Amino acid sequence: MDFEYGIIGGGPAGYTSAMMLASHGHSVILFEKDRLGGTCLNKGCIPTKTLLHLSEVYKQTLETPNMGLDIEIKNFDFSKVAEKRDLTVEKIRKSLELAVKISGANVVYAQANVVNKNTIKAEDKEYSVGEIIIATGSEPRELKGLEFDGKFILSSDDVLRLNYLPKSVLIIGSGAIGIEWARIYSNFGVEVSVVELAEHLIPLADIEVSKRIERIFKQNKIRYYLSDSVEKIENKVVTLRSGNVIEPEIILCAVGRTPVKPDVSCETILGDACGEIQLAHYAIHQAKKFALGIDYDKNLIPSVIYGEPEIAWVGLREQDCGEDCKKITLPVTALGKSWCDDSTDGFIKLIVKDNLIAGAHIVSKEASALIHEVLIAMQNKVTADDLKKVCFAHPTYSEGIFELICRV
Repeated sequence: MDFEYGIIGGGPAGYTSAMMLASHGHSVILFEKDRLGGTCLNKGCIPTKTLLHLSEVYKQTLETPNMGLDIEIKNFDFSKVAEKRDLTVEKIRKSLELAVKISGANVVYAQANVVNKNTIKAEDKEYSVGEIIIATGSEPRELKGLEFDGKFILSSDDVLRLNYLPKSVLIIGSGAIGIEWARIYSNFGVEVSVVELAEHLIPLADIEVSKRIERIFKQNKIRYYLSDSVEKIENKVVTLRSGNVIEPEIILCAVGRTPVKPDVSCETILGDACGEIQLAHYAIHQAKKFALGIDYDKNLIPSVIYGEPEIAWVGLREQDCGEDCKKITLPVTALGKSWCDDSTDGFIKLIVKDNLIAGAHIVSKEASALIHEVLIAMQNKVTADDLKKVCFAHPTYSEGIFELICRV
């Protein structure tokens, strides 16, 4: 046997498994056909969050007269933004490659195929392994009639290859990918339309979160069409089922991702390939459980959508609750810090059951950090009465959680 473990796929599930197993003395070989980091680093989380940040800087620069500054923008070159996006990804990937190397894991950059339960073949060479782990990730989901052509109808992979700003974009789907790209393009002044088949934007979120984002989109002049879909496309003219007609320069189809799983029998499948929760942090925790036995609660996996304001939630939603649940909401306008930051749109909402937090839903600056404060309490079943004893600093967004707990 050449290696104890053979891992196919170098995304969050694959590289986390490889590093943890190798650092604990196991012999590991990791196969990656493209670049380490998977979708998250190369085609998802990192490049889109970089673009979000840069788009917000751009938008804030246009609003500097409100701060007493008179800044004249003589030229805007989006190719420089794209260059920064790619440079950020490259820097993080180099750090990841070094971390994997230091861990002691071996990496083969080639297409890998499973020969049998103990053999992997790559570049005409066979590797004998004690156990095979499949971590082959996912790919953008394609809809009939909206097949990707890389020019007019784009996937979330395709759109990250653009080094220019379109004048207008139609986004199909309002999950995390659709919402974040709507924000990116809107911040850069692109005309944005969103089509969602469900009754509300972000259909997986708490209903109050969805309604607030709809209001924010209206304020930002992002058009959206709910309970709607594409009926036909002729000469780049899009007709919706509702009869509305849109003529976008490009279409971004963001209706989720499909697991990529080899047609092989394998006991261990991690990350997006397993077809469960398609989030990088979920994949990482699957890997931690496999490699180190660190457990997790599948019902307490936080969701975050980035941009201004951030959106985050975990646990029960309002539409899931019965009469035994208590809903408490605090507008962020009640927090002095929100006024200091000129970021007053949003709320913090807790759902409490039997003196324990059962759900949290936040639309606010720093929501991605706030949700973890609540999550730690939920995971460890800290009662509302015990949380009342915690001293929260002022002025912060965190003290909003304290304000809500005091109402239980």
